[in-house]
Amino acid sequence: MELKFEELPYQLDAVNAVANLFAGQPNHARTFDLTSQGTGRFVGNSLDLDWETLGRNLNAVQKQNGQPETEIGAHGLNFSLEMETGTGKTYVYLRTIYELNRRYGWKKFVIVVPGVPIREGVLKSLEMTKAHFDRVFGRPVMRYSEYSSGRLSDLRAFAVNDHIEILVINIQSFEKDGNVINKVNESGEAPIKFIQETCPIIIIDEPQNMETEGRLNALESLNPLFTLRYSATHKKPYHKVYSLNPVQAYNLKLVKQIEVLPVLAENDVNGAFAELLEVKQAAKGRLKADLNIHYQDKKETKKKKVSVKSGDDLFEKSGGNEAYRHGFIIDGMDFDKQELAFSSGKTITRGGDGDAVRDEIMKNQIRETVREHLAKEKRLNPLGIKVLSLFFIDRVENYRVADGTAGKFALWFEETYRELSGNTDTAGVHGGYFSQDKKGRLKNTDGTTQADNDTYRLIMRDKETLLSFGSPLRFIFSHSALKEGWDNPNVFQICTLNETRSPLKKRQEIGRGLRIAVNQEGRRVRDEKVNVLTVVPNESYESFATNLQKEYEDECGIKFAAENIKDGNKKKKQLFRKDFPLDPEFQAIWDRLKYKTRYRVRFDTEELIKQAAAAVAGLPEIQKPKIRIRKAQLKQSQTYGIETVEIASRSRDMETTWEIPDILGEIQRKTGLTRRTVYEIITKSGRLKDVAGNPQRFIDLAAEAVNRSLYALMAAGIEYEQTGEVYDQKLLADMEREGIEFYENSFTFKVGKPQKTICENYIPLDSGTEKAFAQNCEDYDAKNEGGVAFYFKLPGWFKIPTPLGNYNPDWAVVKQVQDKVYFVAETKNTGEGIQAGVDAVLFVVNAAEKMGPGDRLIMERIQNVKVPVFLVINKIDLVKPDDLLPIIEGYQEVRSFDQVFPISATQGNNVPELVAKLQEALPEGPKYYPDSQIMDHPEYFVVAEFIREKILLLTQEEIPHSVAVQVHSMQRNENGKIEVQASIIVERKSQKGIIIGAGGQMIKKIGQLARRDIEQLLDDKVYLDLWVKVQKNWRDRQTNLSDFGYRPDNY
Repeated sequence: MELKFEELPYQLDAVNAVANLFAGQPNHARTFDLTSQGTGRFVGNSLDLDWETLGRNLNAVQKQNGQPETEIGAHGLNFSLEMETGTGKTYVYLRTIYELNRRYGWKKFVIVVPGVPIREGVLKSLEMTKAHFDRVFGRPVMRYSEYSSGRLSDLRAFAVNDHIEILVINIQSFEKDGNVINKVNESGEAPIKFIQETCPIIIIDEPQNMETEGRLNALESLNPLFTLRYSATHKKPYHKVYSLNPVQAYNLKLVKQIEVLPVLAENDVNGAFAELLEVKQAAKGRLKADLNIHYQDKKETKKKKVSVKSGDDLFEKSGGNEAYRHGFIIDGMDFDKQELAFSSGKTITRGGDGDAVRDEIMKNQIRETVREHLAKEKRLNPLGIKVLSLFFIDRVENYRVADGTAGKFALWFEETYRELSGNTDTAGVHGGYFSQDKKGRLKNTDGTTQADNDTYRLIMRDKETLLSFGSPLRFIFSHSALKEGWDNPNVFQICTLNETRSPLKKRQEIGRGLRIAVNQEGRRVRDEKVNVLTVVPNESYESFATNLQKEYEDECGIKFAAENIKDGNKKKKQLFRKDFPLDPEFQAIWDRLKYKTRYRVRFDTEELIKQAAAAVAGLPEIQKPKIRIRKAQLKQSQTYGIETVEIASRSRDMETTWEIPDILGEIQRKTGLTRRTVYEIITKSGRLKDVAGNPQRFIDLAAEAVNRSLYALMAAGIEYEQTGEVYDQKLLADMEREGIEFYENSFTFKVGKPQKTICENYIPLDSGTEKAFAQNCEDYDAKNEGGVAFYFKLPGWFKIPTPLGNYNPDWAVVKQVQDKVYFVAETKNTGEGIQAGVDAVLFVVNAAEKMGPGDRLIMERIQNVKVPVFLVINKIDLVKPDDLLPIIEGYQEVRSFDQVFPISATQGNNVPELVAKLQEALPEGPKYYPDSQIMDHPEYFVVAEFIREKILLLTQEEIPHSVAVQVHSMQRNENGKIEVQASIIVERKSQKGIIIGAGGQMIKKIGQLARRDIEQLLDDKVYLDLWVKVQKNWRDRQTNLSDFGYRPDNY
């Protein structure tokens, strides 16, 4: 099977983010003599742009991609791209190599990786993408190699060859002076010189693993032209030029949706490990016992020895571990028998199997994984999609014993598979990827030996084979060290079978199966109903979601809505009425819908040339590139995040002579028109003279204008005809027989009158508008004129082809109007118009750009608006004062505005006047608070004041008013309490000691008193976590006062 690669817009955006950093760089290669080596010419990279130009390009790219703008001198030529696992990070940087070569002629690239798994993944990606990139980039010569200390001659080839050379190397291979590559050989120089002299472009995969001083120095020793860093979790962002974080990728459906299917014991003791070490006699003949349990602290869950007596609750002893919430109070002990009994009736014995519950849970995890797998196979195999399941284990002997016999996981799997599949043959169905020692024995894989290297190579080499129905392997067992570098698009289930708590981070765990699935043709199947990853973890759904959210917050600085993770308990099945395809009402409308159609688009080429030429002629002036330098201050606060305040700005035209590309060919590629037609459009537009100043800008704007004209003509000239084919009746029969699984949400419509539709219980919907429509269809009785006789939601496989892609309409409806009327309805929430809830309209335009068709369209739409409409002309600092009046008059000719405000947002011109006019136009709002409510501060502020009040009350004269309280977070924890995290800020260390008190008694008292008031305020149970920090002279800094909630405009 050959995997097919798509050209996805977000991936091209990431490629262009890098390529555009070097806009203006000439396209040429540099050759030179490596004199110390004696003979031969070597090909290297060079960069001709000055520092100022690079800084301007950097800020332009950052602004375009919504990233904070940074000064080029802050991090030098180190650029970062953040891309979530599964979105094609490796594809993006490989395509970037080709794009940089095409635009600028650069040929030498070094990909630095942190370890063997990622190295093998990169090498496999280079192999798989070569044919694809050959097609896209016109078959440029490209050679890639893997660095080996035993093949140093490859480095000379890297330096000599005059084509794209890609070297893949582990950081461990050159980070130390003792590495072979760094040792001086008989020629008098170290082999690394071959790399250094070419000024390679360095691409770092997972750079967070290379932030130590030694590794940073090693990277610099390669003498890079510049460095590109690609990761989902940057420790240090450097100049970030592109970001696709996990929440964006998830919500944009660029990766699989996540479903969590936790396996819990019957009495909810998941992970309730209890090992009796000893029952012993304490003072006065009382018994106590030592146990090993799973203790949960803020970072992890780990084994811990605790001492207990009768009446103790392991829930409290374990730090609030949910596994021990029910049934683990110590009910009694027997010294002679060395037994301990719990309130649940369970008894454990010294030396017994304290983790038998854990075994039962893991056995059921395997069962649920197999069950999910088989269910998905039934649904997805007919679509040509092979389903894979991945089991992470922490000990190889649990799957395969040293003598080669099956371990307990393999035995449990085979027993379960035979039962659920009805197939007794398990040969080849499951397999493991593990390393072997020198004697051929399987061992745990940690990536430190040659055997581990061979294992990683094997699993990478098998990546495409695993996707084929020709391979019987569907269930994969692997060591949990396989946490990065390997994934497979058709992993639909991930099960973590660890006897201790999983060492894997949640992002690593789900990352192995996030990619969009592929079919037997190697093509991605972009269907949300197909792409669901089921995670079977060794913890609760809530815990998994909380931990995942915390990782996103810690690693990406973002919030992740836990509700986006699908709860397996909300999975429902939509059932259809028996024999609904035979219902006369259904048949009457289906007979009108069942025919497949095709379309023809008819338009006059001469009319297209005329309209497109006019559109290109009407384009704004093609601005020459400018060098703009901006300086800004960053203000950071816990409450308001990062704010930027620009304090200086200047710009100048960049005098550059551009190499003119194939203008007609580029526009032809973007529009799909013939070269002759493009030629006619551009020459008749009279705008060819604008090309020289900024060729690429002209190409982009002209192609966009041509496409707008083309789409308008296509829409007007589309004609449909029946193909003679009809939708297969079997599709309806399958719906009736099997139903459709979905996840219930607040918009799910519960059918009350099934006789009026095809559904028996639910209609899955995505909006309140659709739900209201369904309710109206059910309520409007067909006995009345205009009532609904029959309705149903059209299935996803019902498509209408259009020039812009297939379209799936919403509803089929039969209305009673004299006779019956059959039609297709589309439900869209268009709002109540622009005036609903609007008090004023600001129409903001750019003074530096000419008025375009879009501007005219907007002015037409707001022509009859009754509220005040203000014209705001921004960026007046970019035009001459004499040019401003004609711009204003041009807009006033199309629509009369209540007032015009020429402004400069960066320099502040006329901005206060605009704000004052807006305040005047806005009416006084309604009274939101009753007279009895004396403040409108947020709860965070009130909670902080409760804590501060208790400090002043208890310390009195000891602590003056140099104390502040900052509430960092308030969220519900796993125990059902609202957890408040707050810091007490003081100015001196001595004050910190007073706040804490002897043995922590003072801060404990402060917390107790404050907690009572907070619980009364929130009407809920509260867990209050207080910290004390010293911050000298905090009262003298306005930014600190703002951070702690004291803002001048509030008082």
